[in-house]
Amino acid sequence: MNKLTSYTIKEIHKAYHEKILTPTNFVDLCLQKAKQTSELNAFVNLTSDEAENHGIESEKRFYIDKKTKPLDGISIGIKDNFCTSNIPTTCASEMLKNFVPTYDATVYARLRAAGACLIGKCNLDEFAMGAGTVDSIFGPTRNPWGYNRDNWKIAGGSSGGSAVAVSSGACVAAIGSDTGGSTRNPAALCGVIGLKPTYGLVSRYGLIPLVNSMDVPGILSRSVEDTVKVLNCVAGPDIFDSTTIKKEFKLVSLKEDFDLSKVRIGIPSEYHCEGMSHEVVDAWKFVTDLLENKKAMMSQVSLPHTSVSIAVYSILNQCEVASNMARYDGLEYGLRTKEDHSTEELYASSRSLGFNNVVRSRIFAGNYFLLTRNYEKYFVKAMKLRRLIYNDFKDVFNGENGVDLLLTPTTLSDAPSYESFVSKHNRDQCAFQDYCTQPANMAGIPAVSIPIRLSKNGLPLSLQLMGPSLSEELLLNVARKIEQLVNFPYLDCFKV
Repeated sequence: MNKLTSYTIKEIHKAYHEKILTPTNFVDLCLQKAKQTSELNAFVNLTSDEAENHGIESEKRFYIDKKTKPLDGISIGIKDNFCTSNIPTTCASEMLKNFVPTYDATVYARLRAAGACLIGKCNLDEFAMGAGTVDSIFGPTRNPWGYNRDNWKIAGGSSGGSAVAVSSGACVAAIGSDTGGSTRNPAALCGVIGLKPTYGLVSRYGLIPLVNSMDVPGILSRSVEDTVKVLNCVAGPDIFDSTTIKKEFKLVSLKEDFDLSKVRIGIPSEYHCEGMSHEVVDAWKFVTDLLENKKAMMSQVSLPHTSVSIAVYSILNQCEVASNMARYDGLEYGLRTKEDHSTEELYASSRSLGFNNVVRSRIFAGNYFLLTRNYEKYFVKAMKLRRLIYNDFKDVFNGENGVDLLLTPTTLSDAPSYESFVSKHNRDQCAFQDYCTQPANMAGIPAVSIPIRLSKNGLPLSLQLMGPSLSEELLLNVARKIEQLVNFPYLDCFKV
């Protein structure tokens, strides 16, 4: 029984068909696992009643109707910045602590339509502003790798709850959001697969926005195959989101006989940056050698504007945050204080109590950058540099000696301890942790993080593949080959 929460979707469905396991049994196992690992704080809300009802519906389709769906009986977690009808959606903030949406985010609606069973809403940094999942009103999320009460590592962020839910075995897959690496970063530190699709491939409808021009729903799971199954259920045009890609989504397929010898993979020299641990560099070289041995065409490439990407990302992030957070004024919804002397004082007191220091500081910085006297100097200049970063990727993929994919680290080290992480400023941590991940968001291209090996501390080390827009099929086929070559030792779910 214990191993079942480590099964892939294919293995779980096989067990259902053979009646070794039923959807209701499996949902109960996952709920038990979530409760057993509650100290990790992966969930802000366990949706036990919904999960059990969803399991019963799947069981009926398996054994009575005989008309099953792609994710029937598969347990999922949803980051708590995706709207879920009649289930609180808090963004881990006092501002939305009592907010209960009346509609479902498209991603969740499509998962339910595919038969998935919601186990719970997952923890995050407040309004997804962070790289550690340490700034939630519900407390920090703890990495299951090497966990003990007195000495634990961060989960990464801001989708740390989603990563831990999958890594610890409480669910088969989870949804996160990725604005500058917020799915790939925690996936890397928690030793699971983390996919950021092409911008617009998956609807943002119902995702409470951080940075509209970069936000992408992401997928976390224990295998590339499971990631593809989930992607195929949630991707595609959405009439409720004008930024989704309008053309019909072609299902991604994985090929058993995929030939690496026809793939050109670039190693960007700029991603070998200051502060990167030698263990990450060694893992990068290790996989480069593995791919070369399998006849993949490896070459050195350059993305010359990488060095300015963090500064550009920080400015644009804070500008869009300032705009998006303006809606939380204490009037329409969200926290409203009892201040009644004036409308201005109501705004100020509601926002002061509703937002933490991280959110407030980003709002202040964004409004400063958007002042008339600063607009050209900061925002416009950052937008021009963003275009140059985009062009770097365009040139490296489409140029005369272009490559098909890029291979880089995901994070610069294994998971840091909570104490060392919180001793530094949130903005500094995001700049450090997201160095390799945030350029993909500014360019709108897909990227996937794959766990490779364990560090000397017994913690996951991961690498990232990036590809041109809409290259998910190639990206995930190569990711699967790497997955098969490295045979990463996933966490034993019942040793947490």
